[in-house]
Amino acid sequence: MASRVHHSMQNSLWFLSSSRFYSTIQSQRVHSRNQKYFCKKLIPTSSFSKGVRYCSCNATTSNIDANVSHSNAEAFVLTTPLYYVNAPPHMGSAYTTIAADAIARFQRLLMKKVILITGTDEHGEKIASAAAANGSSPREHCDSISQAYKLLWRDLDIAYDKFIRTTDSKHEALVKEFYSKVLANGDIYRADYEGLYCVNCEEYKDEKELLENNCCPMHLKPCVRRKEDNYFFALSKYQKRLEDTLTEIPDFVQPSFRLNEVQGWVKSGLRDFSISRASVDWGIAVPNDDKQTIYVWFDALLGYISALLDDKEQPNLESAISSGWPASLHLIGKDILRFHAVYWPAMLMSAGLSLPKMVFGHGFLTKDGLKMGKSLGNTLEPTDLVHRFGSDAVRYFFLKEVEFGSDGDYSEDRFINIINAHLANTIGNLLNRTLGLLKKNCQSTLAIDSAIAAEGNALKDTVEKLVEKARQHYENLELSAACEAVLEIGNAGNVFIDGQAPWSLFKKGGSAFETAAKDLVIALEALRIIAIALYPITPRLCLKIYTQLGYSEDQFNAVTWNDTKWGGLKRGQVMAQPNPVFCRIELETEANNAGVSTKKASKKTNKMPKTQKAVEA
Repeated sequence: MASRVHHSMQNSLWFLSSSRFYSTIQSQRVHSRNQKYFCKKLIPTSSFSKGVRYCSCNATTSNIDANVSHSNAEAFVLTTPLYYVNAPPHMGSAYTTIAADAIARFQRLLMKKVILITGTDEHGEKIASAAAANGSSPREHCDSISQAYKLLWRDLDIAYDKFIRTTDSKHEALVKEFYSKVLANGDIYRADYEGLYCVNCEEYKDEKELLENNCCPMHLKPCVRRKEDNYFFALSKYQKRLEDTLTEIPDFVQPSFRLNEVQGWVKSGLRDFSISRASVDWGIAVPNDDKQTIYVWFDALLGYISALLDDKEQPNLESAISSGWPASLHLIGKDILRFHAVYWPAMLMSAGLSLPKMVFGHGFLTKDGLKMGKSLGNTLEPTDLVHRFGSDAVRYFFLKEVEFGSDGDYSEDRFINIINAHLANTIGNLLNRTLGLLKKNCQSTLAIDSAIAAEGNALKDTVEKLVEKARQHYENLELSAACEAVLEIGNAGNVFIDGQAPWSLFKKGGSAFETAAKDLVIALEALRIIAIALYPITPRLCLKIYTQLGYSEDQFNAVTWNDTKWGGLKRGQVMAQPNPVFCRIELETEANNAGVSTKKASKKTNKMPKTQKAVEA
């Protein structure tokens, strides 16, 4: 290995790695790569909180303002459901929110002005009953459960922009104004109503959709017969307009099989529905009739609009609408599709407001092939999953292994196998062994620009095609397919390294040494691109990858999707010391006091393949 070429290169690399020279290269590289959108007065934020924010100061580059200013950027507003606080958050709630966060992060990479809205729905009979059962007031109960959602979103690295509670005063003001607009349009009237009511759904049910003994098909509990003097919304008046909307804008409800469901509901005939309750005290009072409260859904759906208001802003519809309505995307579970795709658009039509651009209804989660429920003892607690396996593992599994829109299943064995194979082995080990070789042979310093190193190399073309596939999948909300495309980059990188065997080339010296140094740069450039393309799914892991490639957290926060173009790594850049970015999850068998073996998850450091360890010995 002590060849002349090797000796010359080592001397050059030592000079390039000196702190002063490296600092100059690095600052020039950042200015060049981010010239259009990087401001020296970048406002630092955590990569797990609000995404990248930019200051509005004058910049030396003439087109910075045009590319950076959020006032000029295309808006993308998306929402999760406002989660009902009758009980703590569950995995179904977490799944929707993880998906929403991944979509929001991708849209931020496209330099759009993203507003991710989430929050809690806190009124209604079920909330009052849950509070009473716990020996607390409705307000105390709502405060506690709403905080539990915020803590879980923090643990899952959910970078929401707005968190609305339907007990917020600004929300109440907008609900009353909206109610008055619909009333003024002649779409609210008073009448007696008698029917079968599901307390859990907070909805009167049509008898033909109920199971035996008038059981709700969703909650499997008998509905109760009620008769009330209520206010009604004239939903039937909007049947034709809804039919036309669903025909003329087929993307309004997605996936397409959900659209078919909605069209079936509408064509079967719409009935007016009650929008007030005389027997419920915990809610927003009906304007001019304080003996009734507004129906929980007629209240909660307005949260998507009231959330757009700043706390100090005058709470009125005009201000809220001007802040980002209509929403680009409502993400919901299929169980609340009717409310979002039938009731909500008709309500907006009545008030003269624009409809959201898309309502996307995803499927349910099961565990080991069975529906989850406390009675079965097979609930899946998201907080427990995060604490055991980490947020990246939870986010990746549910977005990669569940086709977005369809039902999906969780089993612990499958979870561990997928995470170990994809994150620890395919991606993590590729980075670790490549950086290990670079440290051993090149003082952790790149010998050539990645663009030059990859001239005529097939891996570059493969990566570029896969990145474009990932982008298209993200834009089409095909999150599992987007993960698969990025994973294919990791697989291609491993095949490339195994085929080139740079550990052997380094030993040969001469031109073989130069080829090996090039190969490492090529593999690391593929990993740099992976760190950006997989960021919407696994933000913590991708930050670790990026910083191991010699970048700062601020530089990582400043990347956009344009940085997935090949050629980011430059000659002279110094990599960080190799350190596994994702540890394998191992199941250890322990004997408990009763002598019964149990499984316990733990994480172990990635190990080099035997062939690799032998080469480096």
